[in-house]
Amino acid sequence: MPGDSDGLKNCMESAYATYQERMGGKRLPPMDVDYSSEIQNYPTWVVESNGSILGGLIMVFEKDGASIANIAVDPKCQGQGIGSALMSFAESKARENNFSELHLATHVLLSKNISFYQHLGWEETERDETRVLMKKEI
Repeated sequence: MPGDSDGLKNCMESAYATYQERMGGKRLPPMDVDYSSEIQNYPTWVVESNGSILGGLIMVFEKDGASIANIAVDPKCQGQGIGSALMSFAESKARENNFSELHLATHVLLSKNISFYQHLGWEETERDETRVLMKKEI
């Protein structure tokens, strides 16, 4: 389902805000993204209920690969399987577009996210001071 720019922006801002305290006030790159531009330029989907956006997914499909540009679940809705469903949906979209692997990047301090991705079968491919790059063969 195409994304609602304002609703998805609010959802993503809320999701990323929960990490700021753990990161000493540092901002993650997705916190400063122009969501309206991403939604307009990249395939975007949302999970919604009763007119409220509970989560969202933004993907990038290029010649050399498919990646998850941004994925977030509203903090009030985390732990309900929405993130897993969005990840599974991303895999299906990558397969539909004839890709055999999917990529993402997350922040090194987001250990719960890294563990979540690993639980879903993702593997770490590279790490620097701020980012953990991951891939999953699909």
